[in-house]
Amino acid sequence: MQSSPIAGLIGLYELIIFVRIILAWIPHDSEHPASLFLFKVTEPVLEPVRKYIPPMGGIDASPVVVFICLEFLKRIFV
Repeated sequence: MQSSPIAGLIGLYELIIFVRIILAWIPHDSEHPASLFLFKVTEPVLEPVRKYIPPMGGIDASPVVVFICLEFLKRIFV
């Protein structure tokens, strides 16, 4: 089965979200250009999800919801 370019871009975006999740768990410089890039690229998608699913007990579930939605989209384009 051959993947479409859109499915590849969705996979890349999933990777970017995953890196942001990992960075949330480890100490890092939030003003570093790479950190700022990750925030600028992912926040427009994560922030609207947080309006419907607020953090529970200090845990932000919005990346999980976004991952599930992206997987559905990726399966449509494969």
